[in-house]
Amino acid sequence: AVHTLAEQTFGRVDILVNCAGATQGGRFLEQDDSLWEDGFALKFYGAVRLSRLFWPMLKASHGTVINIIGGAARTPNPDFMIGGAVNAAFASFSKALAGQGLRDDVNVNAIHPGMTVTERLDELYATRAELAGTTVEEAKQASVEQQGLRRLGTPEDVAALAVFLCTPAARHIQGTAIAVDGGATSGLY
Repeated sequence: AVHTLAEQTFGRVDILVNCAGATQGGRFLEQDDSLWEDGFALKFYGAVRLSRLFWPMLKASHGTVINIIGGAARTPNPDFMIGGAVNAAFASFSKALAGQGLRDDVNVNAIHPGMTVTERLDELYATRAELAGTTVEEAKQASVEQQGLRRLGTPEDVAALAVFLCTPAARHIQGTAIAVDGGATSGLY
């Protein structure tokens, strides 16, 4: 439906942003297969399907794909295994898709947001607070302090990078994953 609407309304697609996620945190032994399947179905397979569906139009326009993934791809956490696994698979897919993009002149990059102020973050902090036996505010503060952050990120922080990656000035940036996490990721990559 969205493909047909885009084709009929605009006649072309220049940019595809894959940004969906609702994987659940929690204890490994308490998470059944359906939670794992749901996590992969929405975020990973959703991006795969949309990328495949829109690829011919992106190829025709020499377009750009931005995959909004998440820091859990790089920093696994025992209380967020589903999200980490989904994000790692999505990051690998993004890198491989960038290789296809080189062949077809489509830019593909990934963004790994860190803790960003959204309703989703509030849900994650509620889970963490429950697991730790604290309040949501205490869980939030502990996370900021533990990571040495000045503040939590905002959707505007992530959007600014996404917008830049869609400009001609960013055309030479290909197959890269960039963290927007205030320095929370301790590794080099």
